[in-house]
Amino acid sequence: MLGRLEALCNLNGVSGDEGRVRRYIRDIAKEYADEVWVDAMGNLYAHKKGEGRRVMACAHMDEVGMIVWGAMDNGLLAYQAGGIDPRVVVSKRVVIGPDEVPGVIGSKAIHLQSREEFSHVLGHNELFIDIGAKDKADALKYVNPGDYVSFTTKWERYGEDKMKAKALDDRVGCAIALELLKNSYDCDFYAVFTVQEELGLRGAQAAVYNVKPEVALILEGTTANDMPEAEGHQHVTKVGAGPAISFMDGGTIVRPKMFEALKRTAEEAGIPFQIRQGTRGGTDAGAIHKALSGCIAGGISVPCRYIHSPSSVASIRDFENAYKLADSFLKTKKFDEVL
Repeated sequence: MLGRLEALCNLNGVSGDEGRVRRYIRDIAKEYADEVWVDAMGNLYAHKKGEGRRVMACAHMDEVGMIVWGAMDNGLLAYQAGGIDPRVVVSKRVVIGPDEVPGVIGSKAIHLQSREEFSHVLGHNELFIDIGAKDKADALKYVNPGDYVSFTTKWERYGEDKMKAKALDDRVGCAIALELLKNSYDCDFYAVFTVQEELGLRGAQAAVYNVKPEVALILEGTTANDMPEAEGHQHVTKVGAGPAISFMDGGTIVRPKMFEALKRTAEEAGIPFQIRQGTRGGTDAGAIHKALSGCIAGGISVPCRYIHSPSSVASIRDFENAYKLADSFLKTKKFDEVL
């Protein structure tokens, strides 16, 4: 499972350009699922037929990134970003388009900045991608408006229990959902890999109507704020303290029965866990739980420091325990209890 996570994190899959990730997942999923298909949105479905409740495990394939607006007269590229703090991108290496043209995100040198410029955060509209082009015509030989821009950070294990990579949000969820497909559960099981979550849960809005689940389990990477200046109640989650179970976020209030069932699953199986304390942000559950006549949805998340950046950090044990928690929830048929 860890090897698959590494491969998934190293693939580029900015929102709207999830093809590489989808192809990788599809090749694996078809070994275990009874049927695999892709809808018009680009969501990938892996169905393992069974009797009983229709249960969906959901993870999104897309990662935060950028898209090229156009080339300037001096050959630099203007871009639009989604869900990325501009403070984390300066001087970062990127690749652009299907040919993965290398570039660097640059800004005015500190020596040339006015006092006012130095004291405020540069916005994305003040940053540009440098691909080494001499002018606009030269730049457009290699890239085009609409090309996607991805960070180049590779997955790496470091320390005793940590890993860093781009796209841990949400390739951790994709890797867990793939692992669940190997197993047999007493339900009609769907593993669904959605697109464009980072742009407003767009793929999930279509996926929930295609599956019509009774219960949905959302597998995610989530915010960890266990930084020195943050007090305990501000941590949201803590890396290394176990997978996080959410009772609420910016788009979902989890039904109490689902919240309690996930906690009880962890306690009965001896799996360490924590409660996600923040109520900002959101997951695909925000679209799924409101659809149809309503769908009971709950989340299991892997805490990630520096989320939505070129290099996020997470615990390998948290990742493994998130899988164990999802697996135990399905094996013990806790979905029957919440219904």
